[in-house]
Amino acid sequence: MSTTENAVETPPLDFRLLPAAALCWLTTLFGILLGWRVALGMFVVLTVVAAAVFVAFRYRAALARRVGAGVIAALLLAAGFSLAVCVRSHASTTHPLAELGEGAYVTATVVLSDDPKPIRSPGGPAWVTVPAQLREIRIAAGASAIGGAVVVMAPADSWRTLLPGQEVEVRGSVRPPRHSDLTVAMIRATGPPRRVEAPSRLQRFAGDVRTRFAAAASEALPGAEGGLLPGLVVGDTSGLPDGVREEFRAAGLSHLTAVSGANVAILLGAVLLSVRGLTLGPRTGVVLAALALAMFVVIARPSPSVLRAAVMGAVGLLALVTGRRKQAIPALATAVIVLLAVYPALAVDFGFALSVLATAGLILLAPTWADWLRARGVPRAAAETLAVATAAFAVTTPVVAAMSGTVSTVSIVANLLVGIVIAPITVVGAIAAVLASVWFPAAVVVARCLGPPLSWLIWVAEQAAAFPGASITVPSGIPGAVLALSGVVAVGVGIRFAVGRTR
Repeated sequence: MSTTENAVETPPLDFRLLPAAALCWLTTLFGILLGWRVALGMFVVLTVVAAAVFVAFRYRAALARRVGAGVIAALLLAAGFSLAVCVRSHASTTHPLAELGEGAYVTATVVLSDDPKPIRSPGGPAWVTVPAQLREIRIAAGASAIGGAVVVMAPADSWRTLLPGQEVEVRGSVRPPRHSDLTVAMIRATGPPRRVEAPSRLQRFAGDVRTRFAAAASEALPGAEGGLLPGLVVGDTSGLPDGVREEFRAAGLSHLTAVSGANVAILLGAVLLSVRGLTLGPRTGVVLAALALAMFVVIARPSPSVLRAAVMGAVGLLALVTGRRKQAIPALATAVIVLLAVYPALAVDFGFALSVLATAGLILLAPTWADWLRARGVPRAAAETLAVATAAFAVTTPVVAAMSGTVSTVSIVANLLVGIVIAPITVVGAIAAVLASVWFPAAVVVARCLGPPLSWLIWVAEQAAAFPGASITVPSGIPGAVLALSGVVAVGVGIRFAVGRTR
């Protein structure tokens, strides 16, 4: 096949939206971490630079004017994000709850934003944390209706069963937030919630499905497999033993137990394949895929992290199913911009960074690396599988190092070994989750079929974690990210050099 034909079949990638997405992300990130004054300064600088570019390109040729217009649009969009995060950051800093000072006691009415998450300790999870939105605070000066994001730290026994969307009244002491993510404060509850409103029908349905699915998994698979299955399907790791959790982390498999874009891509891919097998039309496929996506978001909870996973999974599936990488790049950039506009705190969220980078690696690196492997005699299926696992590892390792201070040296091999069972577990597990809400015995039977692949997954994690040097400790934060990135680049250059010498 000629070079011309290849050029026609593989159109150039469309990177025009990437600078805008990167600028919006960086301005939001710096505005949150460095404060509203820095955000205001970035707004002024970006606006002035946009005006300078307009003047410089105003009388240029048509092509130059188009380039200038794209640069101006990116700068002005980033300036808008800077101004927005400036307002939000200022509101968080000057919030009445934040100004009370550490140790002050308040009575607050809050609406829970997510499920309570246990704080792991050697003696067991005695406490939980749950993000929430303020509705009202009451102090000695009186009551005031006010908004803002808070985190409630509370005793596990009286809070673990609460659902997102429930309005509760909490009495506790004010603490500074643990992270710079536009959270106003942490409230350490002194006891059970004083008043609890009933959750919405949607949240009750989601909670019932999750509870019944976990019960079906536990009945069908009484060992660690039963605690792992809900984590793989809907991100519910409450029943996962701590030992298995640590083995997954050391093996580089912990991403499997969090709701990710991979879950979404697998489920939507299964729906589209079923539609194709039933010879239904493309419009029917789109409708069914949208319904499946909505159902997944409801069951896994419509929290920012789940919505992020849904968007990233849909973008990744677009790249895989259609093979149109040119359209996938603008879709990814648009997803980043929209998600940051709605949930600016995602800019400092490691899960968001991992999702974006993994999706970008899937779109940009994996196809090229798969072609490189195939050109050297690797079968197509093996080349694509290895390329996806390697690309995901390469682009996410610096972020994982910055987040946890560790780098898994067995991650690629472990992910390759378990890759064959992830899709069946996700799809069959989703069927079991749906059945659990309508026919519990059938859900138990379906879940029982997943015993062998779940056992294989746990065995791989155990063996990989036990391998000498499976996890390397590096500095956390930026130094660890730079060190990990340098290692990845060095290994990549070494492989290319070694292959080049053998040819």
